[in-house]
Amino acid sequence: MGNCLTVSSASDVSKKRNALPIETSFKLPAPMPTWPPGEGFAGGTIDLGGGLEVCQISSFTKVWATHEGGPDNLGATFFEPSPMPEEFCMLGCYSQPNKKPLFGWVLAGKDNTNNPLGGALKKPIDYTLVWSSESLKIKQDGNGYVWLPTPPDGYKAVGHVITNLPEKPSLDKIRCVRSDLTDLCEADTWIWGLDKVANANGFNVYDLQPSDRGAQALAVSVGTFVAQNGGAASSLSLACLKNISSNLYAMPNLAQVDALVQAYSPWVYLHPDEQYLPSSVSWFFQNGALLYQQGEESKPVNIDPTGSNLPQGGSNDGAYWLDLPVDAKAKETVKKGDLQDSMTYMHIKPMLGATFTDIAIWIFYPFNGPARAKVELINISLGKIGEHVGDWEHVTLRVSNFNGKLMNVFFSEHSSGTWVNASELEFQNGNKVVSYASLHGHAFYPKPGLVLQGSGAIGIRNDTAKSKMVMDTGTRYMVVAAEYLGSAVVEPPWLNYYRKWGPKISYDLAAEIKEVEKLLPGKLKSAFEKLVKSLPNEILGEEGPTGPKMKKNWDGDEV
Repeated sequence: MGNCLTVSSASDVSKKRNALPIETSFKLPAPMPTWPPGEGFAGGTIDLGGGLEVCQISSFTKVWATHEGGPDNLGATFFEPSPMPEEFCMLGCYSQPNKKPLFGWVLAGKDNTNNPLGGALKKPIDYTLVWSSESLKIKQDGNGYVWLPTPPDGYKAVGHVITNLPEKPSLDKIRCVRSDLTDLCEADTWIWGLDKVANANGFNVYDLQPSDRGAQALAVSVGTFVAQNGGAASSLSLACLKNISSNLYAMPNLAQVDALVQAYSPWVYLHPDEQYLPSSVSWFFQNGALLYQQGEESKPVNIDPTGSNLPQGGSNDGAYWLDLPVDAKAKETVKKGDLQDSMTYMHIKPMLGATFTDIAIWIFYPFNGPARAKVELINISLGKIGEHVGDWEHVTLRVSNFNGKLMNVFFSEHSSGTWVNASELEFQNGNKVVSYASLHGHAFYPKPGLVLQGSGAIGIRNDTAKSKMVMDTGTRYMVVAAEYLGSAVVEPPWLNYYRKWGPKISYDLAAEIKEVEKLLPGKLKSAFEKLVKSLPNEILGEEGPTGPKMKKNWDGDEV
């Protein structure tokens, strides 16, 4: 297999400048706990089958940096993983924008086959220069060179080599991977380019991610980047890895899941003006929620606390739906929820070939309140627009199965959402993430303030702020699904209710718009009407949502 070479840091020849965020390495606020014993979770390495063992490296040696272009025009820095564990070899270099503290990882590989002819890893036979900064007049630390390894027949490259010298790297610098141990990948987040935004005809650097992602997908992210020069994507020549063993031994057991929840589970701050609070599902049922059946609307049925009398499976065919109590007083009580009785519902699933664990934390609200809009300087309530019975929202923690470290958090925002790197999160009480739920709509955001959903100065308001109403999602929780654990987790009946959690609300949208338009100057009326008509049903609130198991992210990756 040969020894893997390392390289010392590139010398910084740039002029004096302010320190960049990337010059500080991010660490979680508190030390990670000692995880309970198990089979392979947080064991340091993962066997992907076929003789390939991988480890995750988060320490780096700087090779080259540029100080302009890319996000916020601050440039990017390129690294080698270092130091390399004994018998492991580099599979690719790492890069990230300078606008964020250094926090990332790449995989390194070890060949356990003892087969020099058909081993899991092989040296490249040559390199192709993809791009060089030599002729560019940009702020940079020396010159940078991006190389693409030329793999032997039957092997694929999974990452680039970055150097600060024009000579080709040593063939011993990196390893290529046997083709059956690889899968397709695609460009993801933009890291750097010569312009302030990605230019399809210029040189760009992107994160790589597997093309096939989901709980059943076997593709494994390497953590490397892809260089695209003038629209010619060398990503066609790069691959990701594949867990061909389909082995889930590195996934956490229930004791380890509990430890992860206690370490990272978010604090959710509700807006100080929030009227519609979360509750547990059983509280919703026990306080008068009703099951309706098409054709039998006059005979609604009370629901068992576990949902055992709800129709199971099937599809969202409109045959059944849930609604609030008929009694007016009880209806208002249920709409407001009960924060003290609220509970979170966890779905634990393997991601990226079981090298990561996703903990999807679901929160239920009996009622979603009316939307509010900002039309230039005017703030207005939208009447019935936005209201619906039943509201499911979630935050997802992505944890490394190599060490148990929290890497990313997904914040659901209506029908979409945002992944946020751990280095950009707010923490409270150790490593517990802080999340903010928007007023009435309950979308999750990583920072307080106003997010306007629209264009220009016209849009739907998503207001978030700290208040005394806060929910510790790790205090009262239930693991409702972890398919990889088999019979160890029993799914509650309500989880397999596939119909709507609220009725279809019939209201005259045009009439609601006209009521609001009475408050607006003439020139803003048409712009407001266009905004409202462009909103999805989830925002318009015409019908209640389906439950967590009917969402695309249940088996797939987050949006």
